[in-house]
Amino acid sequence: MTRSTLRIGAGAGFSGDRIEPALDLIEHGDLDYLAFECLAERTIGLAQAARAADPQAGFDPLLEARMRRALPLAAPRGVRIVTNMGAANTLGAARKVTEIARELGLSGYRTAAVTGDDVLDLVLAGDYPLIDRPGTSRDLGDAIVSANAYLGAQGIVMALEQGADTVITGRVCDPALFLGPLAHELDWSFDDHAMMGQGTVIGHLLECAGQVCGGYFADPGVKDVPDLARLGFPYADVCRDGVAILGKLAGSGGRIDTATVKEQLLYEILDPAAYLQADVSADFRDVRIEQVGPDRVRVSGGMGRAAPQKLKVSIAYHDGYVGEGQISYAGPGAAARGRLAIEIIRERLKIIGAQVEELRCDLIGMDAVDRRGAGGDPADVRVRIAARTSCAKSATAIGAEVEALYTNGPMGGGGVTRSVRQVLAVASTLIARELVAPRVHLEIA
Repeated sequence: MTRSTLRIGAGAGFSGDRIEPALDLIEHGDLDYLAFECLAERTIGLAQAARAADPQAGFDPLLEARMRRALPLAAPRGVRIVTNMGAANTLGAARKVTEIARELGLSGYRTAAVTGDDVLDLVLAGDYPLIDRPGTSRDLGDAIVSANAYLGAQGIVMALEQGADTVITGRVCDPALFLGPLAHELDWSFDDHAMMGQGTVIGHLLECAGQVCGGYFADPGVKDVPDLARLGFPYADVCRDGVAILGKLAGSGGRIDTATVKEQLLYEILDPAAYLQADVSADFRDVRIEQVGPDRVRVSGGMGRAAPQKLKVSIAYHDGYVGEGQISYAGPGAAARGRLAIEIIRERLKIIGAQVEELRCDLIGMDAVDRRGAGGDPADVRVRIAARTSCAKSATAIGAEVEALYTNGPMGGGGVTRSVRQVLAVASTLIARELVAPRVHLEIA
């Protein structure tokens, strides 16, 4: 039976987000759905690397902790959960949630895994032009770790049609986590570009959770936001015609008003006339944002055109190493000693023949952002030396040379830290949409 309205909440805006505001929404928000958006472009590459080391891994590391706290609240209230925490192992994530549901006594709980986004075999077998740098996918060679296409909301709708209480995806367009439930419950057709566009507007506003409630908006004395330590997460009441009222729980921290909503609407938007998604080319130009009450904002007017014929594919690949070392200096002449330390490191790297492709030397807090130099004589400084290299040995040498400053001058250095990490970079390409199709696998507790 088609509904006339739906209330959907945002439970996370990134992989490491807080859980308390999401639990508050489930318990006190009278929700129909809650979406956890937890998958960034690099996150899925890291997840693929984790799965390569352990076939049972590869989904969001906080999946279990989130679900153990969310399911006991959501299941008895009939709140359905949609999330992209499946990352590189969506089936494994669904089985983990089913295991948790059994342990919690939630017999019959249905968890769906939406797969089909992993297109690594297609990318390795072909040669696709890259859209964000020169060259093609074949140029990346054996460095490629993963390739995932951005799916739309159709797989989520398929899962909900099969009665899933929780839907877990891998790589989907972020707004699709919200568009799927809206299309399913409000009987929106994927051929209705206006509804797909308006649904994408709603999903885009909710996808970063606390941001639209003032989190990323806050700037003391310029844009004040109350009680950020207790920042609430947003929900939207959506009518069948697509009009939405954004709100948050009474008494929660933050603010929702036309200013916070406008900033989030423009967040990460290149062309407001063509916000390209797997489901629609959304048009934000005529969106209307109106304050209708305290922490209540009405959003309407999103439009759209037919979806692009190609889907974006995110390719993660190994791209060398970063070596880093840090050391602090304090007291009179701290900045001068910090700059001398930098001169020493630059010369030492030449002497030992370190293969450095890119070198960054900063006094953190003085010139790390403003490269013109802050001047003055601060009471303490933190020297940071970081370099990109093609080999782990040269990356290791960065931290080793910084640590050697302890006894090799200048005076008074302390608090050294050093690290080496392999760089997982991301490139993008496009692939014909007919080569990619979502599939649904259902697990029942």
